[in-house]
Amino acid sequence: MNGFAAAFSVELLKARRSRVPWAIAAGFSLFPIVGGLFMLILKDPERARQLGLLGAKAQLAAGTADWPTFVGLISQAVAIGGAMLFAFLFAWLFGREFADRTVRDLVACPTSRSAIVIAKVAVGSAWSLAIVGWVLAFALAIGFAIDGLVGLPGWSGDVVLHGLAGAAAAAVMTIALQSFTAFFAGVGRGYLLGLAWAVFAVFLAQILAVLGWGAWFPWSVPALVSGMAGPDAEVVSVGGVAIVAVTALLGLVATVVWWKRADQTG
Repeated sequence: MNGFAAAFSVELLKARRSRVPWAIAAGFSLFPIVGGLFMLILKDPERARQLGLLGAKAQLAAGTADWPTFVGLISQAVAIGGAMLFAFLFAWLFGREFADRTVRDLVACPTSRSAIVIAKVAVGSAWSLAIVGWVLAFALAIGFAIDGLVGLPGWSGDVVLHGLAGAAAAAVMTIALQSFTAFFAGVGRGYLLGLAWAVFAVFLAQILAVLGWGAWFPWSVPALVSGMAGPDAEVVSVGGVAIVAVTALLGLVATVVWWKRADQTG
């Protein structure tokens, strides 16, 4: 694609020099820390109260302190937290050009608008995948550290790898669906509409999952794949995964078409 390499280099440089992607990575890193803190509290609630980690009247009903529970907490964080944090990243990538009033300079370059859009999506996807890889590795390190300190029963290579694989699969789907966040950020000529769409999609996903339609609604599928909905949840079929892929592709095509045809006068 004409100019893709140049556009990708520019977008990557902008992302590296901005605080926003790094802040999102830092925010994502809190999930394993909080999950580890929950394990410590569940392991010894009285000790946690003595250390000020738990209020005297507070109770925590998150389960038992073991590896399956810990991995489950991480999966939940990736499925729900990722839907919002990745939306922030993609809304920033596509909305900043309007907020900073650089869109006219951007589209005046000889690089095609299609290449610019694909480069932004590629940078956002690569950055998001790197964050997911870091968070899962960080979570494992915290889990092993807690296991060494106070003991964390229930270790099973199959259980842990299956849980982390579910979290990774959910993250990939969530990242792919951010093409619609990119589209709405462009249509709204800023951050707000893209973020509003992300909040609405998460809200609707929760409702449809409760009603039993989650396996066929693209934004509900990642949570089901991660195992967040529990063992009694709907089983996601190949068709459900295909719906996510087709939806993500439609969002990407819509974003490219909008950028190619819209008057960029911001």
